[in-house]
Amino acid sequence: MKRLTYPIAASLLMAIISCGGHTSRQAVTADTIALAPCPIFQTDSAMEHIQRQCAFGPRVTGSVAAQHCGDYIAECFRQYGAEVSEQPVEAVLYDGTRLNGRNIIARLNTSNPDRLLLCAHWDSRPWADNDPVERNWLKPVPAANDGASGVAVLLELCRLLQQVPIPVGIDFVCFDAEDVGAPKWERPEDDEDSDWCQGSQAWARQAATDGYRARYGILLDMVGGRGSTFARELISRRYAQPVVDMVWRLGRQLGYSHYFPLRDGGYLIDDHVPVNQTAHVPCIDIVPYFKDGPSSFGPTWHTLADTPENIDPHVLNAVGQTLTQLLYNEAQTYDN
Repeated sequence: MKRLTYPIAASLLMAIISCGGHTSRQAVTADTIALAPCPIFQTDSAMEHIQRQCAFGPRVTGSVAAQHCGDYIAECFRQYGAEVSEQPVEAVLYDGTRLNGRNIIARLNTSNPDRLLLCAHWDSRPWADNDPVERNWLKPVPAANDGASGVAVLLELCRLLQQVPIPVGIDFVCFDAEDVGAPKWERPEDDEDSDWCQGSQAWARQAATDGYRARYGILLDMVGGRGSTFARELISRRYAQPVVDMVWRLGRQLGYSHYFPLRDGGYLIDDHVPVNQTAHVPCIDIVPYFKDGPSSFGPTWHTLADTPENIDPHVLNAVGQTLTQLLYNEAQTYDN
């Protein structure tokens, strides 16, 4: 997770982002959304996926732990009925070091051109440079929340879709090399943050070359931390306002209004930026926003405390069940 900036003038915003794609559907205006029958999101299963990922150790791009964990993620998707492919990613660190990573892509209903994109990053930050103890800054982050939680939700969604199939085309993408941005002691004030999100940049360039199309995308980043609530991130609103409206309205209707408050966060540099700007898929970011504390992303962000013990199953369930309902609502619309 990268830099968070606070609301700025519209003219300045237009100078830093270009116009991306737009959803073909209008924002929901009714008081409620018709709810299709759908399975129950199994939070225990998602928690197990978090624990399994963390058991490999920090999944720093190019590391042995990443190799083993990436194999695990890919095999889970295969077992859940998805067609899996991998995209090589060469990440370049601030000091010129090159790391060999990979994006993991899992697809359901590949013959259906009407597709939705669900994504998360799966790598661990190499440096715990927000840890309160300075001697820990050179240690890698365990990344239970900042990485493993989003992937765990994607895996559980894929498992449910195998058990109760729907005809909608769905692409799950797990981005590598999201968290390889320079550590804070090496970053100049005027840095443009181009060394973050390198996996999604590579995916988006290839998607644009291939003419990839999806109606919309949803990025999950840090969706299990204790105390998390999800403000409406502003680049998401800029590119995919109807999707923001739909997800927040649906989450609140399901009883998760605490987790989906009707308030705005800031402009965030995250994997949804290249998805929007380069691949031209309107994509939102479900990401926590803490108004108080040492970080806007929560107390464990980029620290050694980002462990499974600090994951809240209730937060994970709120996000997981909301997305489960969304997918089965889309299936009902498709059938009609």
